[in-house]
Amino acid sequence: MPANPEAAFEAGSVEPLVRKAAAWAWRLLVILAAVLALLWVVSKLEIIVVPVLLALIISALLVPAVDWIDKRGLPRGAAVALVMLGGFAILGGILAFVIAQFVYGLPDLTEQISRSIDSTRRWLIEGPLHLRGEQISNAGNAAIQALHNNQSKLTSGALSTAATITELVTAAVLVLFTLIFFLYGGRNIWQYVTKIFPEDARARVREAGIAGYGSLISYVRATFLVALTDAAGVGTGLAIMGIPLALPLASLVFLGAFIPLVGAVVAGFLAVVVALLAKGFVYALITLGLLIAVNQLEAHLLQPLVMGRAVSIHPLGVVLAISTGGVLGGIVGALLAVPTVAFLNNAIQVLLAPDPSAEAEMQAEAADQAELVQAEPDRPGDKPD
Repeated sequence: MPANPEAAFEAGSVEPLVRKAAAWAWRLLVILAAVLALLWVVSKLEIIVVPVLLALIISALLVPAVDWIDKRGLPRGAAVALVMLGGFAILGGILAFVIAQFVYGLPDLTEQISRSIDSTRRWLIEGPLHLRGEQISNAGNAAIQALHNNQSKLTSGALSTAATITELVTAAVLVLFTLIFFLYGGRNIWQYVTKIFPEDARARVREAGIAGYGSLISYVRATFLVALTDAAGVGTGLAIMGIPLALPLASLVFLGAFIPLVGAVVAGFLAVVVALLAKGFVYALITLGLLIAVNQLEAHLLQPLVMGRAVSIHPLGVVLAISTGGVLGGIVGALLAVPTVAFLNNAIQVLLAPDPSAEAEMQAEAADQAELVQAEPDRPGDKPD
């Protein structure tokens, strides 16, 4: 009689495929529960997690400059201060220039939009539709009245979805201080964090983090160059066509290009709308063609040449990452999705790579066993080959 008849009965009555499926199922459920718990914790600590991740991405853009200055003999703290002050000066100058251009070009845009509205109204009245002026006025008044009636709802909805001033200030301060410490002693911080792992896996985890951060540096640097090229192309085309607010629109394209595949297109759509309102349908089509040409140049030339193999991610993976990040975290989630995938791509490859020392030990053991088999004497009952 078997020691446990019930276990023997269950083992004999359940197909091996079902047992394997059940074993995989409960393991996958445990992994899914762990992922959901992690996402829940991140959502509760969003005001901390998002600034830290943003500081990590910005540090990947600035740390090569800090390392270069540090190697030239300047103390690391002074190098960090110099790079930070230079970055603030460049960013502040760009923002001031863009705002000044926006304020300067807004009256012209308003006048051109007014002329476009008047010409559209005349076409609706005198064109093939032969609408009456009363109908157009009633439609415009109805739209304005609908906006006034829903103004409180729109305002309350915007306030409920947007972060409060306190949260924004807290996030900005946290990004600043975290960025300073990442630039000054990020390597020491990572070595300290890896102490939570077992000693035999600590070196591999450190190598994975270094590889992932190197991939993040390459990604941010390449994305910056691609975004700058997109903005230059779109801004030059808008300026040649005489579209108002060409520089602010190009700045939006530059910021949107940090969200791969869709960011620059969505930001460029605003340029098409401005061209339609200010210059008409023909200029809107030309602007759309310009955006398509810039997008094709980015996809077929800039991305393969600039990104390189360090951050080679399949386009389907990029689309799924952006979609998932957008669903989970909105615009911030879409912005952080691809850098996170780029980091994990190289880090996981290092973690899953075979250990050279372990492979050497296995090869040595196999060689020892082979020598033992060859050195073993023939037994009397063995037949010759």
